[in-house]
Amino acid sequence: MSTAYRSATVNGVNVFYREAGAPDAPAVLLLHGFPTSSHMFRELIPRLAESYHVIAPDLPGFGFSDAPDRSQFRYTFENLATIIGAFTEAICLRRFAIYVFDYGAPVGFRLALAHPDRITAIISQNGNAYEEGLSEAWNPIQQYWREPSAANRAALRDFLTPAATKGQYVHGVSDEALVAPESYTLDSALLARPGNDEIQLDLSLDYASNVALYPQFQQYIRTHRPPLLAVWGKNDPFFLPPGAEAFRRDNPDAEVHFYDTGHFALETHGAEIASVIRDFLSRTLRAFGAAARRPSHALSR
Repeated sequence: MSTAYRSATVNGVNVFYREAGAPDAPAVLLLHGFPTSSHMFRELIPRLAESYHVIAPDLPGFGFSDAPDRSQFRYTFENLATIIGAFTEAICLRRFAIYVFDYGAPVGFRLALAHPDRITAIISQNGNAYEEGLSEAWNPIQQYWREPSAANRAALRDFLTPAATKGQYVHGVSDEALVAPESYTLDSALLARPGNDEIQLDLSLDYASNVALYPQFQQYIRTHRPPLLAVWGKNDPFFLPPGAEAFRRDNPDAEVHFYDTGHFALETHGAEIASVIRDFLSRTLRAFGAAARRPSHALSR
């Protein structure tokens, strides 16, 4: 299936996105995390597009979407969710499943809190919503939350180096040769754009707002019981397996699968994960039928 590369302007921000599949098929919205972009879904998209309408936007400040100046745009997760929510409306997505990864998780769960009727299913790939899912690797970031000093902000710059970005891809992977080097190389190049470091540090500080919302995310899962699949790299240095297992506490029907890999599980186990997702969606979305949506091409070019 061919992937199209489009953009839509919402609230003054140009949002780049990848799109594939029939526009009248059930929709799946893929939400990436730090420090990457929709590029992480380059192989998953065609594997899902035979049966689903797949849309993968770049968050503001990431990938090929606009990175507005910090004086004009506050880099908070609430603002990211507002832009992505407006994006779904701009391209006429009415009901959709969400695939949430890393930063994409708090963005996606915020969308679900705001419009629970629009969410048909949730796929969480190392997308956390529980404090027990946070590893000790978060300690320097949590210290910055407690004391947002210049020194603690500067200490987080180590997370923005090319070595740290590559480390996120290869940590916990049995064979580094399975990880495409263009993945972390592209991420590093985009992180190195002037001013992007400050954007990322702003988001590191605001991540505390996501942890504060964990009880609301959990209440949403308990109350609305969305079909939920967790596909988790069990060697993730940031988001631990208990974060995946915790979904069952709020939705006993949640399906949880672990893979012997790291944070970017799609890089090494993309085919296996895609197969599990297709099976999950074929069962859970059958009741919804085709998504109510008209073609977005004229609107989004």
